[in-house]
This record gives sequence, structure tokens and C-alpha cells, in this order.
Amino acid sequence: MPPPPDTLDLVPDQNAVAAALQWLEGIAERDAWPPKLGFGLSLSLDEALTNIVDYAFDDPAAAGSPPSVTLHCRQDETGIALEIVDNGRPHDPTKTPPPPLAATLDEAEIGGHGLRLMRHYLHDLRYARSGGSNRLTLVARAG
Repeated sequence: MPPPPDTLDLVPDQNAVAAALQWLEGIAERDAWPPKLGFGLSLSLDEALTNIVDYAFDDPAAAGSPPSVTLHCRQDETGIALEIVDNGRPHDPTKTPPPPLAATLDEAEIGGHGLRLMRHYLHDLRYARSGGSNRLTLVARAG
């Protein structure tokens, strides 16, 4: 029987991302994750949660009340699944096309490349909308 998931409830405000990253870092240290695995999940959580905090609740008519975000971290022998559940407005980031890559750094524009980085570090990225909540699952595997 797998262990119960680690869970963190957050208010989606300016402190949420820092609190979530500290929580995830504690799990990574406790369970001795390989550095690349911890880095990839932290970077991906930072990107996803920053976008949730900045955009999921910008239309109160489309968001749940009170605004909330819950993180669930499940581990087994195949890897780690970090689920981000929020009651913000519906949005499937997995359907967002990445912006084109610039030919040079001088031509590069800020923004829009977070999903590209997440897909680089994650084994899988899944989205579902159920029960009035967005569920974004970040799956990482060592190696």
C-alpha cells in the first residue's frame, strides 16, 4: 500500500509560491531525491503556481470562493506525481502552444517559455477539470 500523499493547502496570494517551494524542498530533502529531479519539480511548480496565482483568480465571476490551491505529492517506485488543485477559472495549460524559439537571444521575448521548460524536466504533464477545480499533475521520474 503506497504511503499517503504529502498535502499543502494554500491561499493563492503573493506568499503561496515561496511557501510551496519550501514545502517541496522539505520533502525532497527528507526523501533524498536526486538533485536533478528536485530541481525539475521545483522549477515546474514555481512556473505553474505563479501562473495560477497571477491569472486563475483574476475573474472573480469565473473562480471559486474562497480562492484555494492544494498540493498533493505522491511517490512510488516509478517516480513522483505532484498534483496542483485550484478552484480558479478553467484553463488547460497543456493545450497552450509554445511560442516560437528566437533565432538569437537579442530577438528573444520574455514570457511564454515556462511550459517548454516544464516539459523538458517532467516525464508527463496532465490536466483535468473536475468538480469545479483545475487539476494539473506534474510527473517526474529519476534518471
